[in-house]
This record gives sequence, structure tokens and C-alpha cells, in this order.
Amino acid sequence: MAYVYRFFAPCPRGLEGVLTDELRELGAQDASAMVAGVAFQGLLETGYRCCLWSRIATRILLELDRFRAATPEQLYAGARDFPFEEHFNVTTTFAVEFTSTLSEIRHTNYGALKTKDAIVDRFRDIFGTRPTVDRDAPEIRFHVHVHEEVASLYLDLSGERLHRRGWRAVAQEAPLKENLAAGILRLAGWPEASASGRPLVDPMCGSGTFLAEAGLMALDVAPGLLRGLHGMGHWHYHLGEVWARLEKEARERDRRGRGELLSIAGFDNDERAVEAATRNFSQAGLAGVLLERRELAMAEPVGEGPGIVLCNPPYGIRLDVGTSLSMLYQRLGMTLKSRFQGWSAFVFTANLDAAKHLGLRVARRHQLFNGALDSRLLAIPILPPKLSPVEFSQQGELEQAETGSVAESERATDFSNRIKKNIARLKKWREREGISCYRLYDGDLPEYALTIDVFGRWVHVQESERPATIDPLKAEQRLHDAVAALPTLLGVASDDIFVKQRFRQRGASQYGKFGNTGVLREVDEYGLRFLVNMTDYFDAGLFLDHRPMRQLIRSMAHGKRFLNLFAYTGSATVYAAAGGATSTTTVDLSQTYLAWAGKNMQLNGFCAAHHRFVHADVLQWLAQEPGEFDLIFIDPPTFSNSKSMRETFDVQRDHVALLKLAASRMAQGGTILFSNNFRRFSIDVDALQPLQVEEISKRTIPPDFAKDAKAHVAFAVSLPAR
Repeated sequence: MAYVYRFFAPCPRGLEGVLTDELRELGAQDASAMVAGVAFQGLLETGYRCCLWSRIATRILLELDRFRAATPEQLYAGARDFPFEEHFNVTTTFAVEFTSTLSEIRHTNYGALKTKDAIVDRFRDIFGTRPTVDRDAPEIRFHVHVHEEVASLYLDLSGERLHRRGWRAVAQEAPLKENLAAGILRLAGWPEASASGRPLVDPMCGSGTFLAEAGLMALDVAPGLLRGLHGMGHWHYHLGEVWARLEKEARERDRRGRGELLSIAGFDNDERAVEAATRNFSQAGLAGVLLERRELAMAEPVGEGPGIVLCNPPYGIRLDVGTSLSMLYQRLGMTLKSRFQGWSAFVFTANLDAAKHLGLRVARRHQLFNGALDSRLLAIPILPPKLSPVEFSQQGELEQAETGSVAESERATDFSNRIKKNIARLKKWREREGISCYRLYDGDLPEYALTIDVFGRWVHVQESERPATIDPLKAEQRLHDAVAALPTLLGVASDDIFVKQRFRQRGASQYGKFGNTGVLREVDEYGLRFLVNMTDYFDAGLFLDHRPMRQLIRSMAHGKRFLNLFAYTGSATVYAAAGGATSTTTVDLSQTYLAWAGKNMQLNGFCAAHHRFVHADVLQWLAQEPGEFDLIFIDPPTFSNSKSMRETFDVQRDHVALLKLAASRMAQGGTILFSNNFRRFSIDVDALQPLQVEEISKRTIPPDFAKDAKAHVAFAVSLPAR
């Protein structure tokens, strides 16, 4: 007579219902959903089939025994009484995992240790030797779960967790687990949709987890086929012929299914993600999936008729390039609404605040857990464009939204017209001077509080801190509209536009860290070459308002010993070297910026030993180091409290001491060029006597900053003639 076993199949929380349905389809009897899993009964063949075909279960556990385990001592005694020697050899490596609920034994490692000790002691008593524990890759694995005072002992038929299918050649950061993706696809109705020929699109596909699982489902490929041997291979009661038969059947279904055409597509803006997905699909044998690198707004339907669009957007507070998460979700919502009308959309996210910015009506929310993250699968029908207002629950809200959209559209037109006007205004000057890096827009319209700088083929957009009176949703909409308009207005690729939200720095250096990509891009200014970073810092590495100041330095540097204090990325040093300075000394407290300055110098061929780079606090260095300089440039931060400094620096408070220290290092007839961007700065001429001070701000403000007379203040400081 065939023996009926008890099984338990754990799964991600929230998928118990769809796992129950799946297991029943695979022949499970009396399947009953529990927290984070499903209990069921069946023949051993049923357990094997679930190992091979379940897409949603994390493991398939076969119950071997139950015993009382109210205390650790009872757990040990119950495990030691079980005849493990009837199930595996002393030469077989093993591991134990332990969980508990409402039990006195709460510590999982301690519970696993007590069980392991019981197994080892039993084997030692019987054979005089013991089996070896291998936590990472055991040949047989046991699970113990204690609920209240009863322990259930299981054999793990699956071995490795079932979500490890074997197709993932490359994983992006924090990829979605395959069984969670499969459960989401089932909730989204993909099995039925694929059977009827409907397409699937993931507009933010990452390394392609949704698409790979969808493809394997559509082609009727058993998820366990790529895994190799499962966890039952070293079990004494393993029915090898049954497993071989099931594998053979699965391979036959695989061969039949591979002939089907896939109507599945994935897009992602990250080229590395697309490359990873391509390698993963090759590993899985999925040749029919369309993969392309595309901006989110350019994702589009595939196949015939409406289908399913499914994605898992980022959850974090801020993206690497500084685009706000709320803006990303708004872009996603607009893409779904404009390009996937009539489709069924599903968005999986753990950030419910960001999800509010989708701007779409959610029909249903499924609560799921991505690991420990409380998440939601949002089911969103994308309504056709010409629906009657009565189909919305709030007609008044709809009319208000339409009215608001008209007003926002007019504002967006005003923004585009202002950009066109600025392009025309700066055109002759740019062509005459050969300018490729310039400020195009600086908060010209109150509704669009942006700063837009062009660096060759790249565009750097910063949003200023929003007043509390501005509706955040409207502000996000305007930012989106502005960024969406720039590719056409400037003739650049959308991938070459970098957006940051810049907030007032309180008690910190003006050079805040924003990302960690380390990507440097080369630009040109007056025949000199500079490296800029569009992603990692608030500023790109080349202060555009100082362009005339740098030109002034080049014109004055011939035959001079040049000193650059608070040097940042060393652009002034490059100009001095290009102007014929006999030596340059570049001083900054940041190793990162000094290294950047060195790269800028090397890029322009200035690598000689007389170009020095000094890592030091400027005030301390001036007070301690000897030497004279003929031309000194000082552009300090407004405020700094770097951990490497003994004291804070405030440009208004400390400029007199700074300039006097610098003057003490200045040769007779030398000049200090001093600038800063503190808008309320007032230089203390009396306290600086006998130094002579001449304001040169107007001479150093370029045409693209003409509307902002306080972009910086600048002074020429010198010693009186003897």
C-alpha cells in the first residue's frame, strides 16, 4: 500500500493562497494555507512533483516525526529518540535548520544546535563515529519547527531553496526572489493571459526576474529542471525511479513548450541591467524575450491586444543620480497612462508613500512581504482615454483635475518658451567665445525653481528647496515636465540629463556627497579639458560662474608662482599652468578633490614636479609652511565643519584672518584674487589694512550669469608699493 505523507511548503508571506492553488494542481491533498506556507498530504511522488514544478514554494518539507518539546531538554531527547540512522549514513554530511512560534525555545541557532547534538550523539552511540555538519552545502538537510510545545521534524526534499532555479547568471543589487516573482505573476493572471496569447511588458526590468519567470511559465518549463540534484538524493527511502520518471516527463514538456512564441518584452534605462538580463535569459534558454535599453517614458506595448504590464520600481529614498523617488513613480504612472491604455498594470512596491505619486486609481491591493519588507502589489486597470466622467467615483475631482491640467500645460509651455529664449540670447556669445559649458536657466520662472547647466552633451538639472506653500504633487509634475521637454529643446538624449534636488546645506560643507558612481566625463573650456561628475555631488566639478576669473588667472600667471587655496577640483590651477606659471601649489582638505585636480592637470599635460598638490587644512598650512607666491587664488566655502578641521570655518567671520595669512605668503608686487558666493558677504576693508582691496565682481560675472549679480563676489587684494 502506498504511504501518504504529510508535507509543508513554506513560501513568502502573502502568497499562501496562490501556493495552495498551485499545490492542488500538482496533486496535493488536503492543502491548507497557514502563515507563510501551506500544509498538505500526498504520496512521495506528489512531494517530488512539487519539488520539480512548484514555482512559488521556498522548500518542500516531508514530515518525519512529531514529539513533545516544551523545553530545550525535551527537544534534545525527542530528536535523539528518532532513528536518523534509518534515513542517512554516518558518512553523509547534514545540516539542521530550526524555527519556532509561541515556544520557550526562541533562539533559532540554539534550537538547531540542540537538534544537531542529538543526531551526532545518537550516531556516536551506535557506530562509534559521527556524521559531519556542513551548513553551506549538506547532502541531507533537516528542519525542526516547534509550535507551542510540539516539535515537527522534517526532511527537506528540495535541498537548496527552490527559488534558486539555476538560470540566474548575473544578479543586480537586491534582486527579487524568483518564487516571489512567480507568485506575483500568478496574482497578476499571467498563466491565463499567456495561454490566451496576451503579451507581458516590464518597463523597469532590471536583471529580468519577472520576465524570466514569465517565460518559463509560458513555455511550460519546470522550474526545478535547471537545479540538478535535489535534497532527497542521499535519503535512504528515496525513490530514484519515480524521480527519474518525473524528470523525463518534465523534459518532454520542456521540448514541446520551447516551440511556442513569446510575446514578452523588458526595458530598462540601465545598460548593465539589460546586459545582466540578457545573460540570464541565455542561461534559461529564453531566446524569444525582447530586451532593450530604453528610458522609462519610451517603454511601449508589444504583441497583439492589451496585455499585462508589471514592474518592481525602486523602494529607496533617493536614486543614485538624485532623481526623487516620487518623481520616478510619477513618470511611471504617466508612462502607463499614456502608452498602455487598456492594459492591466501591476506595480510591486514597498514604498507606499512613493506609490501615491503614480496618479492612477488602484483597483486592488495585495499585501505581500519581500523578505521582511511589508509590500503591496497594486492592481491598476489602465482605462481607455475616452471614458465618461460617470465612470469615475468623483466627477467633481475629475473636472478639477482636468482644469488643473490645462493650467499646468500652460505653465509647461511658458517654461519651454523661456528655454528657447535663453538659447537664442546666449547663442552669439557662445559661438563667439566657443562656449560649450554654460548656465542656461536659473529659476527664471517662479513655478520652475530649477538651475540648468549645460556641460557639452550633458545637462545638469538642480531643483532648489521648495517652499512649504507649494503643493508637492504640482512641484513634482513641473519638474517632470521640465525634464521631459529638455531633450527636444536642447537636442540631447534623455539619458544625458541628470536631475538632483538640492536643499539648503545647514552646518555642512558646500560640497555635499550625493552618490557614488565615480563616473567622470570630459568637457572643454577655452581649449582646456576638465573632468566633470554629473551624479555624485551637488556641483559637477566646474563652477561656471568663475569662467572669467579663470581667464583672468591665465592672463596674470605668466612667470608667476601660483597658489590655489580651497582648490576644489583644481580648475584654476589648470588655467594658471596654461598661462605659463613657473610653479603651482594646490591645497585642499579633501583627498577626493585633490585627486580630481591631479587628473585635470594630467588631462592637460601638466605633470611636472613643480606642480604640487597639498592635502591640508588651509589656515593651518598657511600658518606653518614657508614659501612665497606671486599670484594666490582663494575661493573658500561659505561655511565648513569638516571632521578633518580643528575648528569650523565661516567666510564672513574668518575672511580677515584668512587674507592676512595669505598676504604673509605673498611676494612683493603679488596679488590675491579672492571670491566667495555668500550673498550677504561684506569685506572688512578697514581690518585688512594696510592691504589694498579692489572689488572686481562685475568683471568676473559672465553673460550667462548676468541676471544674478550676486552669483559671487570677487576682490583683488595686494600690498601697497614700497
